[in-house]
Amino acid sequence: MGKPTGFMEFDRRDRRYAPVGDRVVHYDEFVIPLAESELREQGARCMDCGIPFCHQGCPVNNIIPDWNDLVYRGDWRAAIEVLHSTNNFPEFTGRICPAPCETSCTLNIDDKPVTIKSIECAIVDRAWDEGWIKPQVPERRTGKRVAVVGSGPAGLATAQQLARAGHEVAIYEKEDRIGGLLRYGIPDFKLNKRLIDRRMAQMRTEGVEFHTNTHVGVDLPMAKLREDYDAVVLAGGSEKPRDLDVPGRSFAGIHFAMEFLSRNSKRVQGVHVPDDDFISAEGKHVVVVGGGDTGSDCIGTSVRHGAASVTQIEILDRPPEKEDKGLTWPNWPNKLRTSSSQEEGCTRMWNIATKGFAGDAEGQVTALKYCQVRWEKDAEGRWRMEEIPGSEGELRADLVLLAMGFVHPVHEGMIEELRAGAGLELDARGNVKGDTEGARAYHTSVEGVFAAGDMRRGQSLVVWAIREGRQCARAVDEWLMGHSDLPR
Repeated sequence: MGKPTGFMEFDRRDRRYAPVGDRVVHYDEFVIPLAESELREQGARCMDCGIPFCHQGCPVNNIIPDWNDLVYRGDWRAAIEVLHSTNNFPEFTGRICPAPCETSCTLNIDDKPVTIKSIECAIVDRAWDEGWIKPQVPERRTGKRVAVVGSGPAGLATAQQLARAGHEVAIYEKEDRIGGLLRYGIPDFKLNKRLIDRRMAQMRTEGVEFHTNTHVGVDLPMAKLREDYDAVVLAGGSEKPRDLDVPGRSFAGIHFAMEFLSRNSKRVQGVHVPDDDFISAEGKHVVVVGGGDTGSDCIGTSVRHGAASVTQIEILDRPPEKEDKGLTWPNWPNKLRTSSSQEEGCTRMWNIATKGFAGDAEGQVTALKYCQVRWEKDAEGRWRMEEIPGSEGELRADLVLLAMGFVHPVHEGMIEELRAGAGLELDARGNVKGDTEGARAYHTSVEGVFAAGDMRRGQSLVVWAIREGRQCARAVDEWLMGHSDLPR
């Protein structure tokens, strides 16, 4: 634990953001770190909890009290060892994880949890600066070969763990650069891509091969991978976006969020995107459909483009300003949250259902048609949506971005090939079917083919992807060798 009386002596302090006017003119990260003295005070606030609920709140089960105590005592080198024992990429989670660990913190009962996420980020950033993070090259090689399809956090975690176990590992990525949605889906102002490149350099030394511009199931048959490798891990994302089947959907100017975000990120990172393929929000009235993180990223990017206005609509009720801790703690609560991008300038609307779109004679969208809705429980306790009569309206829209989430992995190509040729099974939601426990953990219905991350569980958090990648690596290692020393 930290200082026994620390939680009574020190107030919660967290990282700050640069002023809005300064940060919206660039795509660099804008979080202002805490000073070392402040971080040590925050580590001191960690209590000697009989049950550290932060452990269960964190999907990778970070040993949070231990590294909080080490930071308080100034032993940063030991802190990174403890942090890395459960998390391959804390520099990712320390920036883009929503920190369910802090929600579960005992001090969150009165809204003053330990600043776990900031401490985590500070530990790994300092470790890189000090040169403490080195490649972990295995002492021996097993002679086994594993292909990992997809280079997002699940694929990267799987590959790194398997390489450290001594296997020959190759990652196949359909894009031109490694990182999956970390690379092009998450804006650079939230995650600087040099962090990915730095991990890639470490992993190359550890023995991981990277193959880009290789779309498995399109450019490279899945059958070829299964022939060339002893095991294959499907670690791609859940990339099939949820669509709107409403009148006017075919008007120009209506795009899926990831089309908008990925093209912008490519330009920011120096990849050529032709003007006729680029989606610009400059001078436009933008409507973002969907209230989640992807929608928030669309807001921040639109503001940096110089949009005339940005409106974000959500079909659900406006969450309460404050949760009822007696009913929710230590679980993740439904409460109003405002992202850094939303702070930069947008109008937020709740209980709004899209009814259709209006357009001009050239086929360009000009407005989003909507109605207000209310949610009520039926006799069986299930929530039902009901449109409110007479609540129809229109929002001016030159650009509409659909950010309503993703339904399942793309089936065309790799998954269809595996279903037709090897009988790959999908679950009821269209994800690749696979359990997380037992003798066939992370094993699909196809022998020697495993699945982890969004490919298996559906759209989720980066931290869940890392957890599943680590656990899948252990399952593959056990299947190949009969046992495994890899941690789960």
